[in-house]
Amino acid sequence: MNKKKLHVKTGDTVKVIAGDERGKTGRITSVITDKNKVIVEGLNLVTKHTKPSAQNPQGGITKVEAPIHASNVMLVDGKSERVKTARRKNSEGKTERYSKKTGEVI
Repeated sequence: MNKKKLHVKTGDTVKVIAGDERGKTGRITSVITDKNKVIVEGLNLVTKHTKPSAQNPQGGITKVEAPIHASNVMLVDGKSERVKTARRKNSEGKTERYSKKTGEVI
């Protein structure tokens, strides 16, 4: 199976641009490449009902972060509000992401 490249990766700071969480920012904790989804820390919380088990004998209701489609998030840089990225090869031949506006490597 061919892995798809997304414009964001784990550890990036992103801003949600569509949906109920629009305008909020957070850090990506994980990426699901086969479904084009990302999980953002502290955003898109859903209520999950858990049965009592050996690890969680009490059970109960917990809040869990649900995936957001990658097209609904936008990479945010520390300097600017948003970043349009592209890929290019550097002098060693490795692919790197860079900001189209400033030309800086991300």
